Amino acid sequence: MSRLLIIKMARAIGLAALGQVLAIPSGAEPPPPRRPNVLLILADDQGYGDLGFHGNPQIRTPRIDALARESVRFRSFYVSPVCSPTRSSLMTGRYNYRTGVVDTFRGRSMMHPDEVTLAEMLRPAGYRTGIFGKWHLGDNAPLRPIDQGFQEALVHRGGGIGQVSDPPGNSYFNPILEHNGREEKSRGYCSDVFADAAIRFIEADPAGPFFAYLAFNAPHEPLQVSDDDLKPYLGLVPYRGEPGVGHSLPATIPVETTAKVYAMVSNLDRNVGRVLDRLDALGIARDTIVVFLTDNGPQQPRYVAGMLDRKGSVHEGGIRVPCFIRWPGTLEPGRVVEQAAAHIDLTPTLLEACAVAKPDSVALDGRNLLPLLKGQPVDWPDRTLYFQWHRGDVPELHRAFAARSGRYKLVQPRSVEPIPLPASPHYELYDMLADPLEMTDIAEKHPDVVASMLRGYEGWFRDVRSTRDFAPPRIHLGSPAENPATLTRQDWRGEATAWEPGTLGGWEVEVVRPGRYDLELIYAFGPPGLAHVELSGVSAAAELAPGSRSCRIEGFEFKAGPGTLRAWIGRPGGDVGAYQLIVHRRE
Repeated sequence: MSRLLIIKMARAIGLAALGQVLAIPSGAEPPPPRRPNVLLILADDQGYGDLGFHGNPQIRTPRIDALARESVRFRSFYVSPVCSPTRSSLMTGRYNYRTGVVDTFRGRSMMHPDEVTLAEMLRPAGYRTGIFGKWHLGDNAPLRPIDQGFQEALVHRGGGIGQVSDPPGNSYFNPILEHNGREEKSRGYCSDVFADAAIRFIEADPAGPFFAYLAFNAPHEPLQVSDDDLKPYLGLVPYRGEPGVGHSLPATIPVETTAKVYAMVSNLDRNVGRVLDRLDALGIARDTIVVFLTDNGPQQPRYVAGMLDRKGSVHEGGIRVPCFIRWPGTLEPGRVVEQAAAHIDLTPTLLEACAVAKPDSVALDGRNLLPLLKGQPVDWPDRTLYFQWHRGDVPELHRAFAARSGRYKLVQPRSVEPIPLPASPHYELYDMLADPLEMTDIAEKHPDVVASMLRGYEGWFRDVRSTRDFAPPRIHLGSPAENPATLTRQDWRGEATAWEPGTLGGWEVEVVRPGRYDLELIYAFGPPGLAHVELSGVSAAAELAPGSRSCRIEGFEFKAGPGTLRAWIGRPGGDVGAYQLIVHRRE
């Protein structure tokens, strides 16, 4: 074999495979090209404007800025207005309304276990799979990442560290996390901990292939960050934007809040750099597809590159995010994809890049973007992408949605909160080629476009609703995969449900093994009163001990099948829900 041929083959299949090429006997067929590794990096509540690369004059993100220059990037890449819906679409290539995920809490952010994740599709092709950080698609079996294709998982529960899904007092520093389904006390700042875990996972078998999902929970609230990371931003001055460019920012932007966010992003940036440096040191950067994006717009008002609105909105500031894809030797650095793309497209794109076929039973909503990433001539028919989110157990037609075609964007941004819709909602229309910042509503000038896009949206809504009719997933009790199971306010449902101590709710469960269970109620209110539990018409109660914050009810008989499990404290001033309920099946 000539030296020139060896060099060409090494470039084609990656330097890590060079030894295999040299070992091929003369006249033998070479082995198939090595499948690429995948490193998917997702930031939480980091908006499009939270990067120096996107013109932010205050933030410091040198490593992600460098990654952007080394990558193919998208002019207009879209996600959902809030995090859980985005994450379900990333993992499945399907619209979140098909998956059971309609919101971020109160039992609305759990994904049906029969949804097939990217991890579940890559594993049969020989990929090691790991997740590090935020899952936010279910905390109990069979909804956890270790139930959904991930062999290694170091994650926090619920939507964020310190929320009601956590042990009280949990913090971004030395947080209690779940390692492969078991609580584990970590040491260090959470973003550092997750990056360390991803590096260890990669180092365990760098020959690959692997799929590492590094899902930082920063800069999501609570805004906790070290003094060292905060120090460079202590003199921050509120950014007001350039006169006449984009949309105006609020008159008062809390400088302290912005400083903490930017400090958290700079820490994240440093950790992204550490992971990328490890790929270089291991000699596998050329064999690794790196994807960086964020899950929605910024939570707090700050620089958004002139776009309208922020997290929770279907305007550009809420759903347009950075997306950079680096694959050295295969994708040309600096290429910009002009076609609009979205979260639903990453799964089919990565499957194609990894030469892994999707299961026949899986219907994807997204398109394979690889030809666009490579700059290949391709027939790319115009399509319309859809985004919708609002509070409530069941999505509603015409409430807070957007439809984005190649040129136009139809928006009905109102009624995110569960208030009655106007009898005749006002629809906004923008020409995204001429007006990418949504400055001028042209709906009155183009009623035909409004009517056509509205019909398309209504057809999409009927279609995604037909998948499951928005039925909620159920937590499995008695599963050998999880015993005991800790149920929290993150996942309970009901009209009176909230995270506050004085509210009530219940968990939609499926008892997969009947029998006797011991239950422990954790609550925030002491005596007087009784602790109560109820499931499928069977109830039990126990006296509360003076000064206690927990109570046990033992030997409760669970019957097989679905039901709503409730746990509450009866008090003279009114019933209050349990903070958490630990359910242990007797073996």
